[in-house]
Amino acid sequence: MPELRVLTANIHMGFSFLRRRFVLPQLREAIRGVGADLVFLQEVLGEHSGHARRHRAWPGVPHYEFLADSLWPQFAYGRNAAYPAGHHGNALLSRFPILEYENRDVSIAGHENRGLLHCVLEMPGHATRLHAVCVHLGLREAHRQRQLDLLCGVLETHVPASAPAIVAGDFNDWRGRGHARMAACGLREAFLHARGRLARSFPARWPLLPLDRIYLRNLEVRETAVLSAAPWSRLSDHATLYARVGGIGAAA
Repeated sequence: MPELRVLTANIHMGFSFLRRRFVLPQLREAIRGVGADLVFLQEVLGEHSGHARRHRAWPGVPHYEFLADSLWPQFAYGRNAAYPAGHHGNALLSRFPILEYENRDVSIAGHENRGLLHCVLEMPGHATRLHAVCVHLGLREAHRQRQLDLLCGVLETHVPASAPAIVAGDFNDWRGRGHARMAACGLREAFLHARGRLARSFPARWPLLPLDRIYLRNLEVRETAVLSAAPWSRLSDHATLYARVGGIGAAA
């Protein structure tokens, strides 16, 4: 397995904190500067006719395609929420071929729609397939527990136990109560493993709550960083998380 640089970011539909400014072009430049191999994105707009009319810098393509530009030749999008003006969801940008993907609905009836975007990637020169799951879970504790059960079910039935896997995104688990469930299904969290505690990622300007995570299975963490200083602090309401991973490690 080659070494991989991973980012996860809740991009707040391309707007700054409190939605004061449309910052998608600046966000693209910041992400490009990191040079990540895999970018896990949440709250990505696929379409919004109202915003498109109001903002001069609005791209003519879906936001995930605009962010991918020429650096990430492969991308996948999973629509989670649809409304009259458009839709949004999760996305994965990849330097490596995406062989297949599926967006799995984990919404709780009557509440905000949520999904798990599961992608299977080819690693050139390696027979092993990498599994990447982009996550955005609910705001209520009981909903998250049900969604984590569904996530573990996906891993158990659709991901070989020996395969490397990265599960990253916005878990909304600010108390850290879902971590034990993730450990039980063979995942270890990159920041907890490297630093002894979960990364604080919300709000972006003064990160206090550990909402965002990067979980690994059969991969080793080699470096972690919370990207919360300028310009990142002006580009979303969440800080962006970075991890450098590689090798085949023992499953936690």
